[in-house]
Amino acid sequence: MATRPNTPPATDDDNVEDRIYASITLALLEGRLRPGAQLVERDLAAAFGCTRGALRKVLARLGFEGKLVLEANRGAFVPSPSEEDVRQVYRARQIVEAGIMTALCGALSAQDKRVLKAHVASEKKALKEGRLDEQVRLAGHFHVLLTEIAGSAELQGFVAQLVAKTELYKALYDPSKGTTCAADEHAQLIDALDTGDLNAALEAMRAHLAELEERVVTRMQTSASDDMGMVFRG
Repeated sequence: MATRPNTPPATDDDNVEDRIYASITLALLEGRLRPGAQLVERDLAAAFGCTRGALRKVLARLGFEGKLVLEANRGAFVPSPSEEDVRQVYRARQIVEAGIMTALCGALSAQDKRVLKAHVASEKKALKEGRLDEQVRLAGHFHVLLTEIAGSAELQGFVAQLVAKTELYKALYDPSKGTTCAADEHAQLIDALDTGDLNAALEAMRAHLAELEERVVTRMQTSASDDMGMVFRG
């Protein structure tokens, strides 16, 4: 049987790194790590039963994705935005996404609606199956998808950055609700765009983002754990 010569086989190290990555990501999404908490390599290596070299690769990946803050000579930390940081990012989303709604209102093609409704169906499926990480990712990507349909490649990257920040804020400060209402709210946004009623469409998006913002801000004082053994063992 022919093999692909340039594809290295998976190693145990790859599996360990994937497991650690998934575990830390889920801990962030479930709010089990306090904002600003330091992820000490020694404690994490003991909790996961892995080498510190494997752990550093995972922390570097999470830092690149913005899920952790990496500080030279200090280590890895859970992001700790201020209330003003959170409000500024949501304010930027309100402004940018109002423009996207204006561009799309009454202009969705049949194919656009099929794509958006299929995406909402995927959100509902992830919610039903309890796949929190996928649920959060899909909820954020809905807004990037609207930008893509609006036809602005340059704006798409900017919206993706804003969405990634608010996804993390939501995960850090309001994990208990997950994104339980996002799929229904996104379906309402599609309906508002389809009717061609610009005022209704703008209000639907404003209310959607404002509710997410307030849920995050009102729970910013909630604490979680700094004990890596408690978070990751068992």
